[in-house]
Amino acid sequence: MIKLVYITGDIHGEYKRFENKKLRKLNESDCLIVCGDFGFIWNDCKKEKQILKKICEKKFKTLFVDGTHENFGLLEQYPVVELYGGRARKIGGNLYQLLRGEIYTIEGKTYFTFGGGESADKELRKENGTWWVQEQPTMLEMQYAVEQLDKIKRTVDYVVTHQPTMTDMALLERKCAVNPLSTFFDELSQNITYKKWYFGSLHKNKKIRHAHCLFTDIVKIT
Repeated sequence: MIKLVYITGDIHGEYKRFENKKLRKLNESDCLIVCGDFGFIWNDCKKEKQILKKICEKKFKTLFVDGTHENFGLLEQYPVVELYGGRARKIGGNLYQLLRGEIYTIEGKTYFTFGGGESADKELRKENGTWWVQEQPTMLEMQYAVEQLDKIKRTVDYVVTHQPTMTDMALLERKCAVNPLSTFFDELSQNITYKKWYFGSLHKNKKIRHAHCLFTDIVKIT
């Protein structure tokens, strides 16, 4: 049974986040959630595999939603399994990717997850080398998410995404990234009931309204 759930923002393949003293007390029944841009599955090199092995072998579970800086070609090679009542990709050991539109029940609390986004610098990156079209969620994935939420009367405890709603982005950045996903999140936030929305793409540590923008902070949910 899960006792403690912690959550943090983008890691971008920097192992130092895992050396935070807050994580030292986590054990087999606890987990850490990452709000996208996990970054440790990028080029499949020897060093990367060694770091992944260390993460997989940690006592606690590490769960991440995908961001905009992920190698989706590599991610999609991992098997999909059932985890906490939803689908997830098992990277190995205690490391899993939480999938788009899934709802997980952890320690009696429900988590709706939806990764992905749209890179502002995608025209500067190489397709299938440093940028993948799969970062952009499809209409089918959005439809699936709504269907899953409808099954539980559109009520969850927590929402975990990489990118924020259009409204929250405007509050934090004074601008709106108008794209299908931000519009979808804006509509979704007005049509579901939830306690807190966590996201990480803006690289800030700040609470706003009903949301929490995370970067380097590691905060306790339960």
